[in-house]
Amino acid sequence: MNRWEPARAATTPATPASFWTALGRGVRNRCPCCGEGRIFKGYLRVVDECEVCHAPLGTLRADDAPPYFTIFIVGHFLFPPVFWVEKAWMPPMWLHMVVWLPAFTIACILLLRPIKGATVGWLARLGFDEAPPAVALPATPPRPDHA
Repeated sequence: MNRWEPARAATTPATPASFWTALGRGVRNRCPCCGEGRIFKGYLRVVDECEVCHAPLGTLRADDAPPYFTIFIVGHFLFPPVFWVEKAWMPPMWLHMVVWLPAFTIACILLLRPIKGATVGWLARLGFDEAPPAVALPATPPRPDHA
């Protein structure tokens, strides 16, 4: 009698060595599995698969986590100086806007990509899923007209 086994993929991508290794590779725009291929094909667009180890990086969905982490980190670094400047010199509001809005914008733009890479590395460490199946929506019955 043969024992039934589920169908397995012929090749499965290797998971990163450790959590910190995956995060570090992601920050440097490197594949969290092999450390050689690139994660991004644009500013924030994740490649479908690694060109070196063929890990399916495109199936990893970072969604809103990278912007959240970016705002959290930038806010914790830049809000103390904002409050310190306000308390020490009390500059007019227009000067705050001229200085701090560009500072926050530039910091967020510069940190968003490395933070998204780290998030993709973290997700790769958690494991790869197959592409989500298409969900068929149930047909809605027609509503009776109440005239």
